[in-house]
Amino acid sequence: MLSERRLEVLRAIVQDYVGTEEPVGSKALTERHHLGVSPATVRNDMAALEDEGFIAQPHTSAGRIPTDKGYRLFVDKLADVKPLSGAERRAIQNFLSGAVDLDDVVGRTVRLLAQLTRQVAVVQYPSLTRSTVRHVELLQLAPARVMLVLITDTGRVEQRMIDCPAPFSEDSLADLRARLNSRVVGRRFGDVPRLVADLAESFPADDRGTVQTVLSVLLETLVEETEERLMIGGTANLTRFDHDFPLTIRPVLEALEEQVVLLRLLGEAKEPGVMVRIGHENDHEGLTSTSVVSVGYGSGGDTGEAVAKLGVVGPTRMDYPGTMGAVRAVARYVGQILAES
Repeated sequence: MLSERRLEVLRAIVQDYVGTEEPVGSKALTERHHLGVSPATVRNDMAALEDEGFIAQPHTSAGRIPTDKGYRLFVDKLADVKPLSGAERRAIQNFLSGAVDLDDVVGRTVRLLAQLTRQVAVVQYPSLTRSTVRHVELLQLAPARVMLVLITDTGRVEQRMIDCPAPFSEDSLADLRARLNSRVVGRRFGDVPRLVADLAESFPADDRGTVQTVLSVLLETLVEETEERLMIGGTANLTRFDHDFPLTIRPVLEALEEQVVLLRLLGEAKEPGVMVRIGHENDHEGLTSTSVVSVGYGSGGDTGEAVAKLGVVGPTRMDYPGTMGAVRAVARYVGQILAES
């Protein structure tokens, strides 16, 4: 267990290294920070921090830089996440509230996160497996052709064209729409098959084939759209940190192209806690020189579980308090927008 003084020295080293990109020496620490001890004491503390693996010397006669272990302790001991200014919060709200649909919300969120943090932004679309049905609309396009529109509580809209086996009257379609919504609105996607299993039997024999066709398309839509979708942006930001990655940033770029890897990176983040994975805590070999800051956003159904996750990927030499604050703030606003949509 580190003493509070040595923890202060570690905080100072992290802050200086992140800000200057240069290894930090004891003289610089005593000049820049009010540590209340002599340079000799600071040197002793740095030696102890190095012995315990919290900092390292990149080369002879250089200062010290934080290790993954040092960054982890720094993050774990953060007293406060850096708050955004009132102007920044208003700018986020105004930018996101101008979105016209879910794709626009996700696209704007990616751009905003990349700009705020100057890292790579990753945003997961709301998962339909954790969503509920807000409304099912059935529109008659022709006597035997219907459009099905599925709207979720997270603002996601799916449309399907249905060719019916026989003409279907507008009155029958209105009846099906009403009965269908009475059973599935507000229910989780996984519950829908059970809730509509016997619905066709309640219609006249001449209409049952068409009702079953509509129900089959609805259930197929639920299955098809459970695939996780992601949007990524700001990859070019990595070029500003090419010296932070050993040899080359190519392994990082290759890892970011794999959706399975990105989903794993976002991890088990849950609203409202921010999760930080640092360096070798990322199990993908190409990402051991990066840190991932992620959080869940939105809430679906009665559980309040986050419906999706968002976050940023960048070098371990990261402004953790500022990045964590930005990720958390954006997630909160996105969740509010989805709830109001």
